[in-house]
Amino acid sequence: MTRLGYICIWIFCCVGICNAQMNQTKIKANLDPTKDLLYIQQETKFVNTSDSVLNQIYFHNWTNSFKNNKTPLAKRLVEDFKKQLYFAKDEDRGFTSFKNLTVNYEAVDFYEKEGQVDILEVQLKKGLQPKDSLLINVTYTVKIQNSKFTAYGKTDSGYHLRYWYLAPAVFDTEWQLMSNLNLNDLYETPTDFTIELGIPNNYFLESNLYQYESEKEGQKNYVIVGKEKTDVILSINQTKKFKTFKTNQLNIYSDVSHENITTEDCESILERHVSFIQKYLGNYPYKELYIDEATQGKNPVYGLNQLPSFLSPFEDRFNWDLNMFKAISYQFLKNTFLLNTRDDHWFLDGLQNYLMLEYVERFYPDKKLLGKVSDYWLVRTYNLAKAKFNDKYHLAHQFISTRFLDQALKTPVDSLSNFNMKIANKYKSGLGFRYLKAYVGDSVFDESIQEYYFKNKLSLTDSKEFENIIRSKTEKDLDWFFNDFIQTNKKIDYTIKAVKEENDSISVLIKNKRNFTAPVLLYSLNDRNIISKKWVTDIKDTATVTLPKGTSNKVALNYENLYPELNTSDNWKSLEKKIFNKPLKFTLMKDIEDPYYNQIYYQPEVSFNLYNGLILSTKFHNRPIIRKNFEFTVAPAYATKSKNIIGSFAFIYNQFFEKTNIYRLRYGVTGLTFDYAPNLSYRSLIPFVNMEFKRKSLRSATYENLVARVVNIDKDVLAGNVRSDEDTYSVFSLNYNYIDPNIIDEVRYNFSFEYAGNFSKLAADIRYRALTKTDTQLDFRLFAGTFLNNRTTGDYFSFGLDFSNDYLFQLDYFGRSEDTGIFSQQFIIAEGGFKSVLPTRFANQYMIAFNSSIGLWKWVEFYNDVAFLKNRNNPVFFGYNNGIRLNFVHNILELYFPLYSNNGWEIAQPGYGERIRFTFTTQFEAIFNFIRRGVF
Repeated sequence: MTRLGYICIWIFCCVGICNAQMNQTKIKANLDPTKDLLYIQQETKFVNTSDSVLNQIYFHNWTNSFKNNKTPLAKRLVEDFKKQLYFAKDEDRGFTSFKNLTVNYEAVDFYEKEGQVDILEVQLKKGLQPKDSLLINVTYTVKIQNSKFTAYGKTDSGYHLRYWYLAPAVFDTEWQLMSNLNLNDLYETPTDFTIELGIPNNYFLESNLYQYESEKEGQKNYVIVGKEKTDVILSINQTKKFKTFKTNQLNIYSDVSHENITTEDCESILERHVSFIQKYLGNYPYKELYIDEATQGKNPVYGLNQLPSFLSPFEDRFNWDLNMFKAISYQFLKNTFLLNTRDDHWFLDGLQNYLMLEYVERFYPDKKLLGKVSDYWLVRTYNLAKAKFNDKYHLAHQFISTRFLDQALKTPVDSLSNFNMKIANKYKSGLGFRYLKAYVGDSVFDESIQEYYFKNKLSLTDSKEFENIIRSKTEKDLDWFFNDFIQTNKKIDYTIKAVKEENDSISVLIKNKRNFTAPVLLYSLNDRNIISKKWVTDIKDTATVTLPKGTSNKVALNYENLYPELNTSDNWKSLEKKIFNKPLKFTLMKDIEDPYYNQIYYQPEVSFNLYNGLILSTKFHNRPIIRKNFEFTVAPAYATKSKNIIGSFAFIYNQFFEKTNIYRLRYGVTGLTFDYAPNLSYRSLIPFVNMEFKRKSLRSATYENLVARVVNIDKDVLAGNVRSDEDTYSVFSLNYNYIDPNIIDEVRYNFSFEYAGNFSKLAADIRYRALTKTDTQLDFRLFAGTFLNNRTTGDYFSFGLDFSNDYLFQLDYFGRSEDTGIFSQQFIIAEGGFKSVLPTRFANQYMIAFNSSIGLWKWVEFYNDVAFLKNRNNPVFFGYNNGIRLNFVHNILELYFPLYSNNGWEIAQPGYGERIRFTFTTQFEAIFNFIRRGVF
């Protein structure tokens, strides 16, 4: 070690001695890369800064969160449909093993907290009094986990370590304990660190603290020091990865790639970042800022800029600029505002996204949301192409809030859905700060932020401190913001009901459509130019506001989208006398709504079935990117094979509920006409009510609903044939569905009742799919159906063993009437679920079937089915079959190869190719639901 290094450490230690009320941690560690082990001796001086006597102390031991598949982290990743940790090999796992632990050099009892193996409880023999301190010495070994789970751990080139040491928990009236949930949110008190680390000579250390290097006895020895730090990140690799970027205020160390951008340009951009942030907040308390790619990659700038560079509609410089600004602004705030970001995340997220909004508005005011795509001739007329980059904030809020899947900003981050956690809540909180600033005034808001920063940097704090500061600087009522906007998911939604011109003024009638009374901005416009604007408050129901007319010809609410609002399409009125306030406009595909028009979208589509051939249709609908409650679709189509006009329609209303267990009621009517056999069409008319229930948590991907409908079917018959009850009929159907698509244990069940004039039946379909400890898939299904009464003849309404007659026309068959050929081999699991065609195919009394499959290797499975079928005047038929299932994408793309059944060894019989069954769906909804699992 150099003499300068010793001097710096000596000065650091002296400062630490002077700061007696600061936690101090000293660590001696050695890395063994052959076993992925860190041997650690740690001494922690813990200071009781509270007013309570402490009888135990807790440490966060997050390495232990990789110990097995029962930890909170493993369960959390399963919720996110990530199973790598759950099925990890022992050599990829991480854990901590303890040799000894003493308090003030006396052995004490210590335990892993029940249900939270990544939290260590240390019992004290004597209570720790307020302002007193004690020494905790621990000798332990850390087995480093693979980085593929959370981006921290063993990498392909070395190690990237975070949360690798024992970190004392914070006591603030109570212990703030938190398990590792891959949220990068460990709450720590400012601590003085001194770390001595030994690594092999062929490795280099880079970290977020000061470090000094020496070589001794065949290894490199580093001394790492940091004052008032809350995080220690170590990057240990065989080559150096971090680059130093110098600005006038501080040095930035980063391994974030900057291809196609010169170092000079990077430093110029980073200089701008630091100056911009410090202008809003104040000076950064350190001389260095550390930005690692692993952490930055978990919190990117979401949008089209995430596409690979050859597809991205944005310049490399713009992408790098925004990604680095987001990373730097977040680390700037995270390192200085020491909040519990698991419970109080809205403040940090809001301030960081507010800075992002301001930065883009300052340096990229004309940047479009779609980038260069906005200039394409086919795209540039769309409202989405005209949207600015910052418009994504209110669009994302509307996208989720119109589905009523939004959550209160104060919701703990571990209870947020992934979409809300990563995007929607962050954006809404950023808009909230901009809203608050516009309402209280720039100077009040800016001074409040700077005062909060000055008083609370490097101190444990919370958002209540900011609330107290800004309330003290204004006489305006802010309860609507801190009580409703932050604490609840109440939605702002106002509309202009009427306008009236009176001489040189305008009377505007404003209505509050929901239960949230918040300030709103009323504008007078000349076309799209702002003439004046005025804050209007305390509108609980309706209020009339008077504006000077001047040259205005329109009035509008929230014209600049300063605050997040549920519905902005009814926010304006024209003063000009027109038959329609909003003329009609036709738009190809979809778009965001244009508040000046009533939009109808038209969408060309191509589909296929065997009897109609290629179906060329144009779907007319009113469903923009942001949903509406009332939806309609009319889709006339031309069938190229049958050469006739067919199509479908749907008129649906969505009613959402906020204070009941019901999430949504969807009711309406649908109808369609297609061919069900060569030159034979069918028509359906289906009024329905679909009651969808709320999930226990938006973290859950479960789905539960109850559907009542009346299916009216009218079928063509061959010339000369007499119409029967199988050609024209109505069936009342009641279905209850529950789906829990857990990636480890999936459960689905459906109970149905059907009633028609000549039959009624009950059926249950129960499915369970599980992955064993060896990642082997088990798939089980039980179907039981019985007729309550049955006066039908034939098997049209009977239960099918290998093929459902689908008389309700709800399954996606390509050739539903085929008995031979490739389309007869399509398999959709329903009713009996058999793959082989047996002598008895239907049951007109009852059917009980059991289907199973067991994984053999990856997507190769062995299936086995058994069933009991009972027909009138016949004994019970016992059916069985088995074979090989290639389960490429569950229920979307599968192949079945029969082996043995009641028919004997099918693989040895002629025409085996005709016995192979396949599952293939083109339904967008099924594919979309498979992809979106765990998102929202």
